[in-house]
Amino acid sequence: MRRAIDVRDLRYAYPDGTVALHDVTLQVEPGECVGLLGPNGSGKSTLIRHLNGILPERLTEVGGGVAVMGETITRDNIGQIRRQLGLMFQDADDQLFCATVREDVAFGPQQLGLTPGEVADRVQRALEEVGLVELGHRPPHHLSTGEKRRACLAGVLACEPSILVLDEPTSGLDPRGRRELIALLRQVRATKLIATHDLELVVELCPRSVVLDAGRVVADGPTHQILDDEALMLAHGLERPHILQHRHPH
Repeated sequence: MRRAIDVRDLRYAYPDGTVALHDVTLQVEPGECVGLLGPNGSGKSTLIRHLNGILPERLTEVGGGVAVMGETITRDNIGQIRRQLGLMFQDADDQLFCATVREDVAFGPQQLGLTPGEVADRVQRALEEVGLVELGHRPPHHLSTGEKRRACLAGVLACEPSILVLDEPTSGLDPRGRRELIALLRQVRATKLIATHDLELVVELCPRSVVLDAGRVVADGPTHQILDDEALMLAHGLERPHILQHRHPH
């Protein structure tokens, strides 16, 4: 079976010479939900931007390879890769730019060359899935942070990718918005890679976690085992989540 994501020995330096990724190797199997953890500056966002070809700007800047569903990413197949892998940015305003929510959700499917009827069906399904049907006519900037995040998710889901990559999906959300988004993500059947500081979300959704620090993979294994390792967590700027502390009183 082809791996959903296969990153091998990925190295990347920014134009100023800062090395962001050091020989990162990471595999995600179809159907997995994996947490990608690490302190600020660990390379999480840089890594996920390689997964759908936003980085590198020039192929000379990168070493190693990235394959999605068995296809190594090249300039020629990037469009095909982006149909398979949907990326949700941390800042919803980077992803919402149309006059209404419905138009925003339609944007991706329209790029896939679907008929207007197919686009309308996908938009309706995606809005229903995220609970935003009533807000489809609204301008995105009139939505709450949680609603914007759900509108972004609808736009990604409308393209029906087999892999969903999310960058800090719960940042800036109030407790209710966060709970609603976690419940939604639990329903999504795609393979998921979730880069986040929200360790409670990882405990709830991701059976496996990968810890990145200073551009290197420093741990990869069962979420409970990794997050319960207080020494490991503290060494890499993270904390053992409360949800586990309650489960294992000392």
